[in-house]
Amino acid sequence: MGWVSHLKDAGFTVETTDVHDVTQIKTENGVPNRLFSCHTGLVDGYVIEGHVPAEDIRRLLDERPEVAGISVPGMPQGSPGMEGPNPQEFPVVSFDDEGEMAIFNVHKP
Repeated sequence: MGWVSHLKDAGFTVETTDVHDVTQIKTENGVPNRLFSCHTGLVDGYVIEGHVPAEDIRRLLDERPEVAGISVPGMPQGSPGMEGPNPQEFPVVSFDDEGEMAIFNVHKP
């Protein structure tokens, strides 16, 4: 998995668990439906959804905002693990327990 390799290369220790029903994991951890992506991670009380860059996870852990987690919705070309031609600009979105969302960061090619 490209995203897992990205996190390991950035110094994170990663444990992976394959599950049959990913929707249940996302729902149980409060990820709003419109932010669903392919991977769901849990780190130090936060949910990480999708191809979130390691630098944003580090910022989240350093700043400790009052959010449930951060997400890169979908699978945008150019996000970690989705490298290749024609990278796209993509947002990292924070979300709270009430489903409120805000832009956490924007990555440009």
